[in-house]
Amino acid sequence: MGRRNAGGPGASTAAVFGEVLRHFREAAGLTQEGLAARIPCDRSHVARVEAGSRVPQDTFAKTCDELLGAGGVLGRLWGRIDWYPEVEHPDWFRRRAEMDTVAVALREYQERVMPGLLQTEAYARALFSRVASGEELEERVRARLSRQQRFMGDEPPSYVVVLDESCLRNVVGGPAVMGEQCAHLLAVGRRANIRVQVAPANRPGIVRPNASMSLIKLPDGREWVYSESLDRGHFTDDPAVYARHLRTYDVLRADAPSAPESAALISDLMARYEHDEQDRVQRGDLGQKQLQRGQRRQLRRGGPRIHVRRARPRQQEP
Repeated sequence: MGRRNAGGPGASTAAVFGEVLRHFREAAGLTQEGLAARIPCDRSHVARVEAGSRVPQDTFAKTCDELLGAGGVLGRLWGRIDWYPEVEHPDWFRRRAEMDTVAVALREYQERVMPGLLQTEAYARALFSRVASGEELEERVRARLSRQQRFMGDEPPSYVVVLDESCLRNVVGGPAVMGEQCAHLLAVGRRANIRVQVAPANRPGIVRPNASMSLIKLPDGREWVYSESLDRGHFTDDPAVYARHLRTYDVLRADAPSAPESAALISDLMARYEHDEQDRVQRGDLGQKQLQRGQRRQLRRGGPRIHVRRARPRQQEP
């Protein structure tokens, strides 16, 4: 918390934003409850923003500007803050997130779901929407994306990941989201510090770890193994345990297709997802047209009957 934006010496922290918000609220003669009722939101949300422990959305800042007569100060201040370092991670994951900010090397094996460091915003949102919504959903997405900045920035640490093919086959958010995710993998895989390999499902000889895991090397030379169970993270810096997992990982990397070969596999799957999305759109358009035609037929059949008098044929005079 409290890390300044790299944009310049005038950048502010979440705590400063909270203090400025409190100043304008009190000057307007409003309590936290009163401001929350006008926004509207929970009083606890206003309290946590003022305390610097909650990341507000830009719409919150703009609304407060209008309600408190701040003249755009809150909106401009919100735009100057690097909010990503201020987001809250789950308690059990905070330690891992802190390691990501200082790690000098990271090796990962992932199955079923894309690793957080490689997820697109759309993928992360689709994933978290299964368990969260609204503000909680947005905060989780921001927390997920915050971890990626260091690995995509200047002088990033080494990051090598082996994806089980299930990560690419397990559809999250639909074909459009998966197609974008595959394109993102291809793009980041071209960075000098990142290597992405895929362990195909049709190679039973590949020995995979028993579960997803991360091998983390810190600046002090310590090395950690990190893995996750259903609701918590597990850490160990036992040298014997680390060495055992490292051997398994090295064998996996050696037996898996190379990064260029893996990129070809990702490209093929991306093309399939794009084709599936086109089919989905076309089916939707066709279904809409059929529905409209059916509605028109029903209108014609259900409309009032109009009796039309037909002219009788004229009889010829004898």
